Amino acid sequence: MITAQAFSGKSYAVLGLARSGAATVEALLASGARVLAWDRQDNARTPFEGRCELADPLEKDLTGFDGVVVSPGVPLNTHPIVPHAARFAVPVIGDIELFAQARAELPPHKVVGITGTNGKSTTTALVHHILKTAGVPAAMGGNIGLPILAQDPLPEGGVYVLELSSYQIDLTFSLDCDAASLSNITPDHLDRYDGFSAYVAAKARLFEMQQPEQFAVFGCGDGPTCAIREREAARRGQARAVCADLNALAAEQIGWPALAGPHNLENAAVAVALVEELGLTREQWQRGMASFHGLPHRMELVTKHEGVLFINDSKATNPDSAAPALAAWPPDPKINGGAPRIHWIVGGLPKEDGLGPCADHLGNIAAAYTIGEAGPRFAELLEPHVHVERAEMLNDAVGRAMARARSGEVILLSPACASFDQFRDYEARGAHFRQVVAALTGASDKIQSALESGESA
Repeated sequence: MITAQAFSGKSYAVLGLARSGAATVEALLASGARVLAWDRQDNARTPFEGRCELADPLEKDLTGFDGVVVSPGVPLNTHPIVPHAARFAVPVIGDIELFAQARAELPPHKVVGITGTNGKSTTTALVHHILKTAGVPAAMGGNIGLPILAQDPLPEGGVYVLELSSYQIDLTFSLDCDAASLSNITPDHLDRYDGFSAYVAAKARLFEMQQPEQFAVFGCGDGPTCAIREREAARRGQARAVCADLNALAAEQIGWPALAGPHNLENAAVAVALVEELGLTREQWQRGMASFHGLPHRMELVTKHEGVLFINDSKATNPDSAAPALAAWPPDPKINGGAPRIHWIVGGLPKEDGLGPCADHLGNIAAAYTIGEAGPRFAELLEPHVHVERAEMLNDAVGRAMARARSGEVILLSPACASFDQFRDYEARGAHFRQVVAALTGASDKIQSALESGESA
């Protein structure tokens, strides 16, 4: 747990006692702070009975409080806690701001802040993996993994790698990251902001909190990201606000099975810029790239068996999210004469009718194996274009795909559908895919070991 004398004797209200809120209360109490905590759920309040005051801060006089700590899920534009705290001149903050305030008491370290509309989770996990592979003490938190305040302080020379959503940046005011990145900005979360420009401004604040000598890297593939990069380059110099160099890595991407596709090339280029700023060598980050297996259920490399990759993209629950996976493995003249090489397992509970952007990548598909409630409809849509096998069940689809796939090809679970017709959620569907692959390839121990170690099987 991260604690700080800076909080001792101070008063904080914590609204929401889910993972980050509960970790915040524990860290503040251990630091000697007075805490007022509240959650609408009785079971969330139970662990703190008798340890701090349990009351709704909306019903309390907050005079003298040093902060109201809220979850990133609290909509600052509509929630009554914002004007209520303002009445008493109390700042509304998040756990990342508390971490920023505690940094002065931690062993010497560095912080990497990673944001962007898309790709930030993969980039964060990749940077963390590269650092760990290189032997650098590292912790991953923010919008991913364990709450940062719940983690043990790193030893001297450690690196805190933080995925930061716009919501978390909104609640942070003193986090000056040693290195930071912005991959891209597209319209998102507009119910929380007064238009797209306000959402862009929220992302830009991560870089405004940095000092001019600190480093920033940008995806530079869209106008808003480029505009922020140009402003930061004017403030700190071109060498400290750079565009990620995708072209320099394109030829190497084929050696990173869990980082296929144009979107992952951007993630990789951003990650390389960040770790090189931290002092890692080319040899060190290449080793990390090759062993990265991806986030669970998101283009996750399960194993490679007899030259065939098995990819778990169960989190792709609609055609928009499945399309990048289908784009990731185009025909290659050096592999099976340039024939299509994706064996696509598709179907489940449909969210919409049609193929959507998946239709743009049918030339990459060697065969499709339809499953679930949407299976017959996907078969109708796909049969005029590719070979289709109506499998219905996931285990049957994997078996059929293995019978057809050749070395150099890919068996891809990217269902473009929800899972609820056959599974509890997309995670259960992905876990079942792993189990089926393990059973059919005889790689059970190897896959389990890889999942535990964070490497590809």
